[in-house]
Amino acid sequence: MPARRFYNNKGFRFLKPIFLIFFFIAIVISALLLILFVVFARNLPNPYNLEDRNITESTKIYDRTGKTILYDIHGEERRTVIPFNEIPQVVKDATIVSEDRDFYKHKGIDFKAIVRALWLNLTSDSLQGGSTITQQFIKKSILTSDRVYSRKIKEAILALELERKYSKDEILNFYLNQIPYGINAYGIEAAAETYFSKKASELDLSEATLLAALIRAPSYFSPYGEHKDELIKRQHLILDKMAELNYISKNDAEKSKNKPLEFSKIRTSISAPHFVFYVKALLEEKYGEEYIEKAGLRIITTLDWELQTIAEDVVAVGAERNDKAGAHNAALVAVDPKTGQVLAMVGSRDYFKDPIPDGCKPGVNCQFEGNVNVVTRMRQPGSSFKPFVYATAFKKGYTDKTILFDIPTQFDTGCNPYGQPISQGAKCYSPRNFDFKYRGPVTVRQALANSLNIPAVQLLYLAGVDDSINTAEDMGITTLKDRSRFGLSLVLGGGEVKLLEMASAYGAFATEGVKHPVSSILRIEDNRGNVLEEYKDEPVQVLDTEVSRMVTNILSDNAARTPTFGARSPLFFTDRPIAAKTGTTNEFRDGWTMGYTPSLVAGVWVGNNDNTPIKQEPGSYVAAPIWHDFMARAFDKLNLAPESFTPPHFPEVSKPILNGQYLINGEIHSVLYYIKKDDPTGSNPSNPSADPMFNNWETAIRSWFGPIPVISTETAPLQTQNIPQP
Repeated sequence: MPARRFYNNKGFRFLKPIFLIFFFIAIVISALLLILFVVFARNLPNPYNLEDRNITESTKIYDRTGKTILYDIHGEERRTVIPFNEIPQVVKDATIVSEDRDFYKHKGIDFKAIVRALWLNLTSDSLQGGSTITQQFIKKSILTSDRVYSRKIKEAILALELERKYSKDEILNFYLNQIPYGINAYGIEAAAETYFSKKASELDLSEATLLAALIRAPSYFSPYGEHKDELIKRQHLILDKMAELNYISKNDAEKSKNKPLEFSKIRTSISAPHFVFYVKALLEEKYGEEYIEKAGLRIITTLDWELQTIAEDVVAVGAERNDKAGAHNAALVAVDPKTGQVLAMVGSRDYFKDPIPDGCKPGVNCQFEGNVNVVTRMRQPGSSFKPFVYATAFKKGYTDKTILFDIPTQFDTGCNPYGQPISQGAKCYSPRNFDFKYRGPVTVRQALANSLNIPAVQLLYLAGVDDSINTAEDMGITTLKDRSRFGLSLVLGGGEVKLLEMASAYGAFATEGVKHPVSSILRIEDNRGNVLEEYKDEPVQVLDTEVSRMVTNILSDNAARTPTFGARSPLFFTDRPIAAKTGTTNEFRDGWTMGYTPSLVAGVWVGNNDNTPIKQEPGSYVAAPIWHDFMARAFDKLNLAPESFTPPHFPEVSKPILNGQYLINGEIHSVLYYIKKDDPTGSNPSNPSADPMFNNWETAIRSWFGPIPVISTETAPLQTQNIPQP
């Protein structure tokens, strides 16, 4: 009777339809899932025949002629299958921790891992995705890697079927013997041989975790490519996770982190390796790594193989010559300024050579590591950044005859002109020239041509830091994002840039202000010859034509730079005009030379990867000879006839200080006495001292010339004097 009363309860009678609805929905969902399973399972490959694999074709990268093969991304798969008991336990443990920590707990699909991966991807550096080892094996060995829902459904069905048929150890054995580790190495035995020249059974903890770190993206994380630092970071995360899960001790994890890894030399055939891996990374970013490896594409690049061989030769010879100067590495890139196409790229003196000195720990205290592509790395450019500042000043109305003062000048308050504090806590910025000499009053032309630092800092103040960065970014420099970091030292190379972007930006000077975006690929064809994409030039006018011509006119004025560089420096060519600029960073850590004609631009960097200073040698001595050798041989190889730059139209100005005169009405003052810095051709300032830099600059002039003018000429001579003592 109580049960009947409960059954007759009105509340229960009200809930009964809801239960029936949910029961009906469950039946429908189950039926749909069953139908879905039948539909997809009907045409699935046999998971029990694991030798059935998709036929893949290698993707080939060519030079611009389409005849010289630079690299075959995937050829024959190298694989040696070994028994499960010959695979070290650390390899198994590291792989499970990296790819599927609950491998021995799930039945092929891990719903907790899917949720965990989504959360980690949103909140931290995730070690693993949502796919189990079983699913990954099926994707790589049985199915394709197409990013479609149907493939994921098939993958899940096959994972469940595979887990029903095989033991966990058997599945892990399949996985470790067949997955790709990069550079055509399939399976752990081939990976151990490829990267460490040893058998898998000989791998230690550090090496095992390194190979486990490769699995997620073998090409991207390659120790021979651009992302080696990220590979090591991922290896360290795996070691930490292994310690956290009690596979190893924390002490073992720390020892493995600090153990130097000695990688084998690449045994595959490759030409122009820095360029090839640069292109390969671009392709993988757009199309995906596995598609590139298996699609059989034909990549026609912009590389000129003859220029590349010249570039590799001059870099190798020049770097060896610079060893005595303590500059052990060099890089070079050449671009066609009329198209933006990369013609040659050498990222280091020898891609395949071990770092020097012998035995240095990779990534630490190495003067160069061959696989590092310095062309795409961030380095300080020294004075080679100056043309962007001068271009900005010209846009505002300053002229090539504007008077600046190469004299001891303090650019902060609380200091004397020689950079000595006169008030407590003052921070002094008083730049000096690379030869530690001062030249007195100079024109803008003389200042840029002779790469004088103090006038350049003055001009950056006049042009404006933000506006100068705007000019550089318009011309292709992308690395100066955090503007709060940059002050007046920017003009001397205080911001890091990439050699490739510098070459492209200088190309805009060569084309009279027209920027052609950097391009390294002419055409991509599929395995049937269909064109997937093709080079398309998209020029943009980023700098006024006359402004560009003014910069080029100064950079190609050999007479103007002769007082500092000499009449026959490496920047000079007897048979043609050529524009060039050198650069040297603080403490002589980097040497640069950038130069161009209307049809060819090249940039050279010289230094050490670990930022070790060069032995007091400026860029004109270590980088310019390499640059000159390349340009001279390139002109011959390309049969480039001498080309002239279009002369600029120099604006006429009425202000004497903008017209090359500094003794005005019997007085000598800084430019700030006569102009408003943001409107130099406008009316004179009513109160010059309102400018925060005015007193500093006037004090410097009084210290240099004395209270009464002593110079009678009205045109600015280029003087050389020893540093006066304060």
